[in-house]
Amino acid sequence: MRLATLSINGKPSAAVQLANGAWLDIATAGQNHNALASGCLQTLIGHGPAAMEALAAIVADADKGQHAGAIVSDVTLMAPLPTPRKNFFCVGRNYAEHIAEGNRAQNIKLGVTEHPVFFTKPPTSIVPPNGDILIFPTVSEAIDYEVELAVVIGKGGRNIAKEEAFDHVFGYTILNDISARDIQRRHGGQYFKGKGLDGSCPLGPWIVTADAISDPHKLAIGLTVNGEQRQNGTTADMIFDIPTLIASLSEGLTLEPGDIIATGTPSGVGYAMDPPRFLKAGDTVVCDIAEVGQLTNTVRNA
Repeated sequence: MRLATLSINGKPSAAVQLANGAWLDIATAGQNHNALASGCLQTLIGHGPAAMEALAAIVADADKGQHAGAIVSDVTLMAPLPTPRKNFFCVGRNYAEHIAEGNRAQNIKLGVTEHPVFFTKPPTSIVPPNGDILIFPTVSEAIDYEVELAVVIGKGGRNIAKEEAFDHVFGYTILNDISARDIQRRHGGQYFKGKGLDGSCPLGPWIVTADAISDPHKLAIGLTVNGEQRQNGTTADMIFDIPTLIASLSEGLTLEPGDIIATGTPSGVGYAMDPPRFLKAGDTVVCDIAEVGQLTNTVRNA
């Protein structure tokens, strides 16, 4: 099932895609169901399996021709969770080839860490599908891209066991971890400032529920800039798999419904090229993950 947040009459509204590709306004179609009537995807996720069962029944009816009045004709996609309750969780250095290219570019020798490397991006960094990645020329001259599979938490928990981790996954989306490389280095190599600028977190285009993904560890993942393939990998190359990431992150830290975990990026980033190739105003960046979709954004000066 594909779930999105659409702009309907200027307001964010949760929607589900039908078999024919049309989008159904969940609040309108589900107005008699408390869990659906809010029209908020965050709220829907928080209500758990019962809400999803009610939604599935409505989708089945809509696929048969019912709820015609809830079909959205003018579709404008927002980020699937446009106002998340907390920062996005992100994972650094989770693909071996990405570590290797970084070592070559910086002339350093960093190996695989014993535990995952975590950092966050603030909600103010969100960019919707087809929205603008921002560049601040007086702040950074080294804006880079990183396509990532993002996990959406459905059931909250703390100290989650690896063998139970997938029980906590609601679905998957795409996150482009836009990174100001010079700011990262300027602030002692820590990630947050260089990855937290406004307009540095394209997200979407929708959430695909976990049951619709054959295997999240066997997905082609790639990115193009102006049609040129820059990243081309597979999620099979993750160093720390999704259960490990969830188990490690949740140690002593409560994960909540709607939390998003970006799982790292494959090789092919701009700063590791010779010479480095950073994003510039006017560029079109397309992230593509098999079974999830495509996330397209343009770049502009702020």
